[in-house]
Amino acid sequence: MSGIVGSKLNVRGSGIVAKLGTDGQALTSSGVGVTAAFEDLAGGISWQTIVTGSTMTAVAGNGYWVDTSSNACTITLPASASAGDTIIFTDYARNWGTNGITIDPNGLNYQSRDDTFTVEYGTDGMTLAITYMDSTQGWVPTIDEAVAYVPYTTTTPYGIFGFGDDGSVTAVTNLVSNVGVVATDVTGVGTARYGPAGCEYGYDKGIFGFGNDGSVTAVTNLVSNAGVVATDVTGVGTARYALAACGYGEDKGIFGYGQYNGTKVSTTNLVSNAGVVATDTTGVGTVRFYIAACEYGGDKGIFGFGNDASGSAHTAGMTNLVTNLGVVGSDVTAVGTARMALAACSYGEDKGIFGYGKDSTYTAVTNLVSNAGVIATDVTGVGSARRFLTACEYGDDKGIFGFGFDGSGDLSLTNLVSNVGVVATDVTGVGTARRGIAACSYGN
Repeated sequence: MSGIVGSKLNVRGSGIVAKLGTDGQALTSSGVGVTAAFEDLAGGISWQTIVTGSTMTAVAGNGYWVDTSSNACTITLPASASAGDTIIFTDYARNWGTNGITIDPNGLNYQSRDDTFTVEYGTDGMTLAITYMDSTQGWVPTIDEAVAYVPYTTTTPYGIFGFGDDGSVTAVTNLVSNVGVVATDVTGVGTARYGPAGCEYGYDKGIFGFGNDGSVTAVTNLVSNAGVVATDVTGVGTARYALAACGYGEDKGIFGYGQYNGTKVSTTNLVSNAGVVATDTTGVGTVRFYIAACEYGGDKGIFGFGNDASGSAHTAGMTNLVTNLGVVGSDVTAVGTARMALAACSYGEDKGIFGYGKDSTYTAVTNLVSNAGVIATDVTGVGSARRFLTACEYGDDKGIFGFGFDGSGDLSLTNLVSNVGVVATDVTGVGTARRGIAACSYGN
């Protein structure tokens, strides 16, 4: 568990943000530990029914499971309190990172600050215990911690390649085992299309979305934690193809960029931890398509490279980082060969890799992404140079590049990526050779 994090307070009306330190916070993850402290506190707490509303008033001595799956929640504390009064709030659905809670001290101090501040918490899986000290300190957090998702013992050991063009659009899929072995074709489900994107969501499931079936579409298809692709879900957001997608926030996803009817966009669409695609978010960064994306740092993402229609090669050499809240950052000048129609995936549990694509020629060059989102210089390519391929994670900490087009024909060959980011030589392809394909990981 990480150390105690001070609460963040926003000054009402001014928009100024100040982060408080650990003043008055008695517990850390050392010594008796937060777990033991929570057990001591919770022993005298009366737990209430699950809170789902957008507002509530807390009572001293109670514990509340706060479910923010549908909305954020503003919590009003008691108007009066006595020393030792304690209240506990717990993130019921591990969704405070998307819809957080706001604490209204209701006239009393909070961590010695008066009631001109509003206290906000926004971390998935958090438990917050507050105890009233006195009129000077007011309510003070004694536990302010996120807990690990214990049943989630591995991430996504399997992968799936899907859709693409083999001379005509297809919806065929190929599963990837937890040792990187690609299986034969599975009959396609959903709209056959070229140029969709795929990412993981909900810890153990995946989603394919968007693409071109002769006209651009925003349709999506969910992938179960057993690798079964579901029928079409009506599209939300701008229909487009040649976009990218990646995970963020540990259990959510994001689709971004792409092209429709000749128009390039930087629009993004967030994917909830239940696989629901949100409406368009105004794009940030250079508009482009034939872009790639992957997760890094365990809970963040990165979009990179692509075609921005500039220069003779029409290649872009920039990246855009995605925070653990799904916010896309402005352009960062990329290191390495600018190129388009490449692929990317995560590896080593918290790092990523961009690979292959086309600049003025086809290439197999790769660029590693650190767990802080920093792109490394080119690594000499291994395997067949190609574009219009895809990639995904498998085996919890490894990756695989697959399929694509090498200038003479469609391919089904693959290249494994080790848990230290080393790309292996070509593995003979299994399944229908095709380009414009997507991939994601799934299963636990």
